[in-house]
Amino acid sequence: MDKLTHPLDLPPPAGGQVDLLFVVGEHSGDENAARVLRDLRARQPGLRVCALGGPHLAAAGAQLLRDLTAESAMGFAVVTKLAHYRKLIADIVDWIGRHRPRAVCFVDSSGLNLRIAAGLHARGFSAKAGGPTKALYYISPQIWASRAGRRFQMAAHLDGLAAIFPFEPAVYADTDLPVEFVGHPFLAPDYVPPVAFDPAGPVLLLPGSRRGVVQRIFPLLLAAYRASGPTRPAVVLYPSEDILAVLRAANPPAGVTLRRTGATDGPVRAAAVLTASGTMSMHCALAGIPGALTYKTDLITYLLGRLLVKVEFIGIANLLLKEAMYPEFIQGAATPAALAAQLRECLQDPARAARTAAQRARLRALLAQPASGTAADWLARQLGPS
Repeated sequence: MDKLTHPLDLPPPAGGQVDLLFVVGEHSGDENAARVLRDLRARQPGLRVCALGGPHLAAAGAQLLRDLTAESAMGFAVVTKLAHYRKLIADIVDWIGRHRPRAVCFVDSSGLNLRIAAGLHARGFSAKAGGPTKALYYISPQIWASRAGRRFQMAAHLDGLAAIFPFEPAVYADTDLPVEFVGHPFLAPDYVPPVAFDPAGPVLLLPGSRRGVVQRIFPLLLAAYRASGPTRPAVVLYPSEDILAVLRAANPPAGVTLRRTGATDGPVRAAAVLTASGTMSMHCALAGIPGALTYKTDLITYLLGRLLVKVEFIGIANLLLKEAMYPEFIQGAATPAALAAQLRECLQDPARAARTAAQRARLRALLAQPASGTAADWLARQLGPS
Protein backbone atom coordinates (compact mmCIF):
# COMPACT_ATOMS: atom_id res chain seq x y z
CA MET A 1 0.00 0.00 0.00
CA ASP A 2 1.26 3.53 -0.79
CA LYS A 3 2.85 5.20 2.25
CA LEU A 4 0.73 8.28 1.60
CA THR A 5 -2.56 6.46 2.08
CA HIS A 6 -2.06 3.89 4.83
CA PRO A 7 -3.35 4.73 8.33
CA LEU A 8 -0.98 6.38 10.75
CA ASP A 9 0.18 3.66 13.14
CA LEU A 10 2.09 5.36 15.95
CA PRO A 11 3.60 3.21 18.69
CA PRO A 12 3.04 4.09 22.32
CA PRO A 13 5.85 5.97 24.07
CA ALA A 14 8.52 3.94 25.81
CA GLY A 15 9.17 4.48 29.51
CA GLY A 16 6.03 6.19 30.70
CA GLN A 17 4.86 9.76 30.20
CA VAL A 18 6.52 11.75 27.46
CA ASP A 19 8.27 14.94 28.52
CA LEU A 20 8.66 16.29 25.00
CA LEU A 21 7.42 15.48 21.51
CA PHE A 22 9.15 16.98 18.48
CA VAL A 23 7.12 17.34 15.28
CA VAL A 24 9.35 17.94 12.26
CA GLY A 25 8.37 17.53 8.62
CA GLU A 26 11.56 18.26 6.69
CA HIS A 27 15.21 17.15 6.52
CA SER A 28 16.66 20.51 7.60
CA GLY A 29 14.27 20.76 10.54
CA ASP A 30 15.24 17.25 11.61
CA GLU A 31 18.90 18.30 11.75
CA ASN A 32 18.15 21.48 13.67
CA ALA A 33 15.86 19.75 16.15
CA ALA A 34 18.45 17.03 16.74
CA ARG A 35 21.05 19.68 17.60
CA VAL A 36 18.68 21.16 20.19
CA LEU A 37 17.87 17.74 21.61
CA ARG A 38 21.54 16.78 22.05
CA ASP A 39 22.13 20.01 23.95
CA LEU A 40 19.01 19.52 26.06
CA ARG A 41 19.75 15.89 26.94
CA ALA A 42 23.27 16.81 28.03
CA ARG A 43 21.62 18.79 30.84
CA GLN A 44 18.66 16.49 31.46
CA PRO A 45 19.74 12.95 30.48
CA GLY A 46 16.56 11.40 31.88
CA LEU A 47 14.28 13.41 29.59
CA ARG A 48 11.73 11.20 27.79
CA VAL A 49 11.50 12.40 24.20
CA CYS A 50 9.50 11.15 21.22
CA ALA A 51 9.63 12.47 17.68
CA LEU A 52 7.63 12.62 14.53
CA GLY A 53 10.67 13.61 12.56
CA GLY A 54 13.58 11.87 10.92
CA PRO A 55 16.83 9.95 11.40
CA HIS A 56 18.76 12.82 13.00
CA LEU A 57 16.29 13.08 15.88
CA ALA A 58 16.42 9.31 16.28
CA ALA A 59 20.23 9.42 16.44
CA ALA A 60 20.02 12.19 19.05
CA GLY A 61 18.05 9.90 21.36
CA ALA A 62 14.38 10.47 20.56
CA GLN A 63 11.98 7.56 20.14
CA LEU A 64 11.10 7.99 16.46
CA LEU A 65 7.39 7.32 16.05
CA ARG A 66 7.35 7.95 12.30
CA ASP A 67 9.74 9.41 9.73
CA LEU A 68 7.87 12.44 8.44
CA THR A 69 10.89 13.75 6.55
CA ALA A 70 10.39 11.01 3.96
CA GLU A 71 6.99 12.50 3.11
CA SER A 72 7.85 16.18 2.73
CA ALA A 73 6.28 17.97 -0.24
CA MET A 74 5.98 21.48 -1.54
CA GLY A 75 3.86 23.60 -3.84
CA PHE A 76 0.92 22.47 -5.94
CA ALA A 77 1.84 18.81 -5.45
CA VAL A 78 0.54 19.06 -1.88
CA VAL A 79 -3.00 19.44 -3.23
CA THR A 80 -2.92 15.83 -4.42
CA LYS A 81 -2.16 14.66 -0.88
CA LEU A 82 -4.70 16.65 1.12
CA ALA A 83 -6.61 13.60 2.32
CA HIS A 84 -3.39 12.04 3.58
CA TYR A 85 -2.36 15.17 5.46
CA ARG A 86 -5.80 15.65 7.03
CA LYS A 87 -5.62 12.08 8.35
CA LEU A 88 -2.03 12.57 9.49
CA ILE A 89 -2.90 15.74 11.42
CA ALA A 90 -5.96 14.17 13.04
CA ASP A 91 -4.00 11.10 14.13
CA ILE A 92 -1.14 13.17 15.57
CA VAL A 93 -3.63 15.26 17.56
CA ASP A 94 -5.27 12.05 18.84
CA TRP A 95 -1.89 10.61 19.87
CA ILE A 96 -0.98 13.77 21.79
CA GLY A 97 -4.38 13.74 23.49
CA ARG A 98 -3.91 10.12 24.56
CA HIS A 99 -0.32 10.31 25.77
CA ARG A 100 -0.27 13.89 27.11
CA PRO A 101 3.35 14.97 26.65
CA ARG A 102 4.36 17.89 28.85
CA ALA A 103 5.23 19.84 25.71
CA VAL A 104 5.19 19.59 21.94
CA CYS A 105 7.92 21.42 20.06
CA PHE A 106 6.95 22.09 16.46
CA VAL A 107 9.94 22.77 14.21
CA ASP A 108 9.47 24.77 11.01
CA SER A 109 7.10 22.99 8.50
CA SER A 110 4.32 25.52 9.13
CA GLY A 111 1.83 23.98 6.68
CA LEU A 112 1.70 20.87 8.84
CA ASN A 113 2.56 22.19 12.29
CA LEU A 114 0.21 25.15 12.54
CA ARG A 115 -2.69 22.86 11.65
CA ILE A 116 -1.68 20.42 14.37
CA ALA A 117 -1.44 23.28 16.88
CA ALA A 118 -4.93 24.43 15.87
CA GLY A 119 -6.22 20.87 16.29
CA LEU A 120 -4.72 20.59 19.78
CA HIS A 121 -6.39 23.84 20.76
CA ALA A 122 -9.75 22.84 19.30
CA ARG A 123 -9.70 19.53 21.18
CA GLY A 124 -8.69 21.19 24.46
CA PHE A 125 -5.34 19.36 24.65
CA SER A 126 -3.02 22.38 24.58
CA ALA A 127 -2.19 24.67 27.49
CA LYS A 128 -3.79 27.67 25.80
CA ALA A 129 -7.06 25.70 25.80
CA GLY A 130 -6.69 24.55 29.41
CA GLY A 131 -5.04 21.21 28.58
CA PRO A 132 -1.85 19.58 29.91
CA THR A 133 0.48 20.08 26.92
CA LYS A 134 2.47 23.22 26.10
CA ALA A 135 2.53 24.02 22.39
CA LEU A 136 5.93 25.46 21.49
CA TYR A 137 7.45 26.43 18.14
CA TYR A 138 11.08 26.56 17.03
CA ILE A 139 11.99 28.35 13.77
CA SER A 140 9.20 30.72 12.93
CA PRO A 141 7.20 30.51 9.72
CA GLN A 142 8.26 33.30 7.39
CA ILE A 143 5.27 35.47 8.20
CA TRP A 144 7.37 38.53 7.44
CA ALA A 145 7.46 37.38 3.81
CA SER A 146 3.86 36.23 3.30
CA ARG A 147 0.53 35.74 5.10
CA ALA A 148 1.47 37.93 8.06
CA GLY A 149 -2.00 37.46 9.55
CA ARG A 150 -1.02 33.96 10.66
CA ARG A 151 0.66 35.52 13.71
CA PHE A 152 -2.69 36.10 15.42
CA GLN A 153 -3.75 32.46 15.08
CA MET A 154 -0.30 31.41 16.29
CA ALA A 155 -0.66 33.64 19.34
CA ALA A 156 -4.02 32.04 20.11
CA HIS A 157 -2.69 28.48 19.89
CA LEU A 158 0.97 28.58 20.99
CA ASP A 159 2.65 29.11 24.35
CA GLY A 160 6.02 30.26 23.07
CA LEU A 161 8.19 30.64 19.99
CA ALA A 162 11.98 30.55 19.55
CA ALA A 163 13.13 32.60 16.56
CA ILE A 164 16.40 32.18 14.65
CA PHE A 165 16.51 35.65 13.06
CA PRO A 166 17.01 38.78 15.18
CA PHE A 167 14.24 40.81 13.55
CA GLU A 168 11.51 38.22 14.16
CA PRO A 169 10.42 39.08 17.75
CA ALA A 170 9.38 42.55 16.54
CA VAL A 171 7.16 40.92 13.89
CA TYR A 172 5.01 39.46 16.70
CA ALA A 173 5.04 42.60 18.87
CA ASP A 174 1.32 43.26 18.34
CA THR A 175 0.40 39.82 19.73
CA ASP A 176 0.69 38.28 23.20
CA LEU A 177 2.85 35.39 21.94
CA PRO A 178 6.20 35.28 23.81
CA VAL A 179 8.91 35.25 21.12
CA GLU A 180 12.62 34.98 21.87
CA PHE A 181 15.60 35.21 19.50
CA VAL A 182 17.87 32.25 20.29
CA GLY A 183 20.56 32.62 17.63
CA HIS A 184 20.88 30.75 14.37
CA PRO A 185 21.47 26.97 14.62
CA PHE A 186 24.31 27.16 12.11
CA LEU A 187 26.33 29.20 14.62
CA ALA A 188 25.86 26.70 17.46
CA PRO A 189 29.11 25.34 18.99
CA ASP A 190 28.40 21.79 17.80
CA TYR A 191 27.40 22.83 14.29
CA VAL A 192 29.34 20.85 11.71
CA PRO A 193 29.18 22.69 8.39
CA PRO A 194 28.58 20.55 5.32
CA VAL A 195 30.51 23.00 3.13
CA ALA A 196 33.56 25.28 3.32
CA PHE A 197 35.22 27.77 1.00
CA ASP A 198 38.33 26.77 -0.93
CA PRO A 199 39.32 28.81 -4.00
CA ALA A 200 40.98 25.71 -5.45
CA GLY A 201 37.97 23.48 -4.80
CA PRO A 202 35.23 22.15 -7.08
CA VAL A 203 31.94 23.76 -8.00
CA LEU A 204 28.90 23.00 -5.84
CA LEU A 205 25.54 22.32 -7.50
CA LEU A 206 22.71 22.31 -4.93
CA PRO A 207 19.24 21.61 -6.38
CA GLY A 208 17.38 21.32 -3.06
CA SER A 209 15.91 18.56 -0.92
CA ARG A 210 12.34 18.16 -2.23
CA ARG A 211 11.70 15.80 -5.09
CA GLY A 212 9.62 18.12 -7.28
CA VAL A 213 12.03 21.03 -6.87
CA VAL A 214 15.05 18.85 -7.62
CA GLN A 215 13.40 17.49 -10.75
CA ARG A 216 12.96 21.04 -12.07
CA ILE A 217 16.21 22.62 -10.92
CA PHE A 218 18.88 19.94 -11.29
CA PRO A 219 18.73 19.80 -15.12
CA LEU A 220 19.07 23.59 -15.12
CA LEU A 221 22.13 23.47 -12.89
CA LEU A 222 23.72 20.78 -15.05
CA ALA A 223 23.07 22.83 -18.19
CA ALA A 224 24.60 25.91 -16.53
CA TYR A 225 27.64 23.91 -15.44
CA ARG A 226 28.17 22.63 -18.99
CA ALA A 227 27.66 26.12 -20.45
CA SER A 228 30.28 27.58 -18.11
CA GLY A 229 33.00 25.65 -19.93
CA PRO A 230 33.92 23.79 -16.77
CA THR A 231 37.56 23.93 -15.75
CA ARG A 232 37.05 21.95 -12.56
CA PRO A 233 34.78 19.15 -11.28
CA ALA A 234 31.40 19.61 -9.59
CA VAL A 235 29.86 18.10 -6.46
CA VAL A 236 26.13 17.67 -5.86
CA LEU A 237 24.86 17.20 -2.30
CA TYR A 238 21.68 15.23 -1.66
CA PRO A 239 19.79 14.42 1.59
CA SER A 240 18.18 11.02 0.88
CA GLU A 241 18.10 7.96 -1.35
CA ASP A 242 14.86 9.24 -2.87
CA ILE A 243 16.60 12.41 -4.06
CA LEU A 244 19.63 10.42 -5.23
CA ALA A 245 17.35 8.53 -7.62
CA VAL A 246 16.12 11.83 -9.08
CA LEU A 247 19.69 13.06 -9.54
CA ARG A 248 20.76 9.87 -11.29
CA ALA A 249 17.77 10.06 -13.62
CA ALA A 250 19.14 13.38 -14.94
CA ASN A 251 22.28 11.54 -16.19
CA PRO A 252 24.96 13.85 -14.76
CA PRO A 253 28.13 13.84 -16.86
CA ALA A 254 31.57 12.65 -15.87
CA GLY A 255 33.15 15.10 -13.51
CA VAL A 256 29.95 15.55 -11.47
CA THR A 257 30.06 13.64 -8.16
CA LEU A 258 26.92 12.89 -6.15
CA ARG A 259 27.56 12.97 -2.41
CA ARG A 260 25.18 12.50 0.49
CA THR A 261 24.83 15.44 2.89
CA GLY A 262 26.51 14.67 6.19
CA ALA A 263 29.04 12.23 4.77
CA THR A 264 31.68 11.41 7.36
CA ASP A 265 34.68 12.61 5.33
CA GLY A 266 34.20 16.27 6.26
CA PRO A 267 32.73 19.30 4.52
CA VAL A 268 32.86 19.80 0.77
CA ARG A 269 35.42 22.50 0.14
CA ALA A 270 34.13 24.47 -2.86
CA ALA A 271 35.16 27.51 -4.86
CA ALA A 272 31.68 28.51 -6.09
CA VAL A 273 28.07 27.44 -5.84
CA LEU A 274 24.85 27.42 -7.83
CA THR A 275 22.07 26.74 -5.35
CA ALA A 276 18.33 26.52 -5.01
CA SER A 277 16.83 28.77 -2.37
CA GLY A 278 16.59 27.04 0.97
CA THR A 279 18.68 25.77 3.86
CA MET A 280 21.77 24.83 1.86
CA SER A 281 22.05 28.36 0.52
CA MET A 282 22.45 29.55 4.13
CA HIS A 283 25.14 26.93 4.79
CA CYS A 284 27.01 28.30 1.77
CA ALA A 285 26.53 31.93 2.78
CA LEU A 286 27.91 31.31 6.27
CA ALA A 287 30.87 29.52 4.69
CA GLY A 288 31.54 32.47 2.41
CA ILE A 289 31.30 30.53 -0.86
CA PRO A 290 30.56 32.90 -3.76
CA GLY A 291 27.68 31.95 -6.01
CA ALA A 292 24.19 32.54 -7.30
CA LEU A 293 20.73 31.41 -6.30
CA THR A 294 17.95 30.08 -8.49
CA TYR A 295 14.41 28.83 -8.11
CA LYS A 296 11.81 27.43 -10.46
CA THR A 297 8.42 25.99 -9.55
CA ASP A 298 5.19 25.05 -11.26
CA LEU A 299 3.30 27.94 -12.84
CA ILE A 300 0.38 27.95 -10.38
CA THR A 301 2.65 28.01 -7.31
CA TYR A 302 4.76 30.75 -8.89
CA LEU A 303 1.77 32.97 -9.70
CA LEU A 304 0.31 32.48 -6.22
CA GLY A 305 3.71 33.22 -4.72
CA ARG A 306 3.95 36.52 -6.56
CA LEU A 307 0.65 37.53 -5.02
CA LEU A 308 1.54 36.43 -1.49
CA VAL A 309 5.25 37.07 -1.05
CA LYS A 310 6.11 40.68 -0.23
CA VAL A 311 9.91 40.68 0.12
CA GLU A 312 12.67 41.94 -2.14
CA PHE A 313 14.70 38.70 -2.06
CA ILE A 314 13.87 35.02 -1.60
CA GLY A 315 17.33 34.08 -0.28
CA ILE A 316 17.44 34.58 3.49
CA ALA A 317 21.08 35.73 3.48
CA ASN A 318 20.14 38.39 0.93
CA LEU A 319 17.18 39.45 3.06
CA LEU A 320 19.25 39.75 6.21
CA LEU A 321 22.01 41.71 4.49
CA LYS A 322 19.52 43.76 2.43
CA GLU A 323 21.64 43.16 -0.64
CA ALA A 324 22.33 40.35 -3.10
CA MET A 325 25.09 38.26 -1.59
CA TYR A 326 23.76 35.64 -4.02
CA PRO A 327 22.23 37.19 -7.16
CA GLU A 328 18.79 35.60 -7.69
CA PHE A 329 17.55 34.06 -10.93
CA ILE A 330 13.90 33.13 -10.56
CA GLN A 331 11.55 31.34 -12.94
CA GLY A 332 12.06 32.74 -16.48
CA ALA A 333 15.30 34.49 -15.52
CA ALA A 334 16.78 31.15 -14.50
CA THR A 335 18.59 30.25 -17.72
CA PRO A 336 21.74 28.17 -18.22
CA ALA A 337 23.50 31.14 -19.82
CA ALA A 338 22.77 33.51 -16.94
CA LEU A 339 23.87 31.02 -14.29
CA ALA A 340 26.94 30.02 -16.28
CA ALA A 341 28.03 33.67 -16.41
CA GLN A 342 27.71 33.88 -12.62
CA LEU A 343 29.74 30.72 -12.19
CA ARG A 344 32.56 32.00 -14.40
CA GLU A 345 32.68 35.30 -12.50
CA CYS A 346 32.82 33.55 -9.13
CA LEU A 347 35.74 31.41 -10.29
CA GLN A 348 37.68 34.06 -12.19
CA ASP A 349 37.17 37.39 -10.39
CA PRO A 350 39.03 37.74 -7.04
CA ALA A 351 36.88 40.77 -6.17
CA ARG A 352 33.78 38.55 -6.12
CA ALA A 353 35.31 36.25 -3.50
CA ALA A 354 36.47 39.22 -1.41
CA ARG A 355 33.00 40.77 -1.47
CA THR A 356 31.45 37.46 -0.42
CA ALA A 357 33.91 37.14 2.48
CA ALA A 358 32.96 40.60 3.78
CA GLN A 359 29.25 39.76 3.49
CA ARG A 360 29.83 36.49 5.36
CA ALA A 361 31.37 38.36 8.31
CA ARG A 362 28.40 40.73 8.51
CA LEU A 363 25.96 37.83 8.30
CA ARG A 364 27.61 35.90 11.13
CA ALA A 365 27.53 38.97 13.37
CA LEU A 366 23.80 39.40 12.74
CA LEU A 367 23.00 35.79 13.68
CA ALA A 368 25.22 35.32 16.73
CA GLN A 369 23.76 33.70 19.85
CA PRO A 370 22.21 36.26 22.23
CA ALA A 371 23.02 36.55 25.93
CA SER A 372 19.73 34.83 26.83
CA GLY A 373 21.09 31.54 25.49
CA THR A 374 20.46 28.85 22.92
CA ALA A 375 17.30 27.13 21.72
CA ALA A 376 17.99 24.37 24.27
CA ASP A 377 18.15 26.98 27.05
CA TRP A 378 14.79 28.32 25.89
CA LEU A 379 13.25 24.86 25.71
CA ALA A 380 14.57 23.91 29.17
CA ARG A 381 12.93 27.03 30.61
CA GLN A 382 9.65 26.15 28.89
CA LEU A 383 9.70 22.60 30.25
CA GLY A 384 10.68 23.58 33.78
CA PRO A 385 11.85 20.93 36.26
CA SER A 386 11.02 17.34 35.33
